[in-house]
Amino acid sequence: MIGTQFKWSRTEKVLARRVFDKAYKREMEDLTNGVRAMLADNADGRAIWRIQECLSEQRYATDNKYDYRYSVLISVFGRLLGEGRIHATDIEGLGEDKLEQIRSIADFIRKR
Repeated sequence: MIGTQFKWSRTEKVLARRVFDKAYKREMEDLTNGVRAMLADNADGRAIWRIQECLSEQRYATDNKYDYRYSVLISVFGRLLGEGRIHATDIEGLGEDKLEQIRSIADFIRKR
């Protein structure tokens, strides 16, 4: 089923957008908290450069992770579920074919 193009109903699209945005917001909140912690631990005055490096790395990782194209959204949700960024209850309402594929990807991510 990998590479399968799924049809998304209007209801599924609304749900998917809500789940995606919520996960992204949480990830950005975690990043913000991490940056604040780095600033608080600025004993040598070089925290700003460590923050710059961290933000560059995180931007690259985040841009690769959060892709809202419907053609890759199943993989995105699988990864987010596997990483614990979303919960199975968040995606209830998607079609069983999509849920099955998402769970499969999440299981793979967890086993790595």
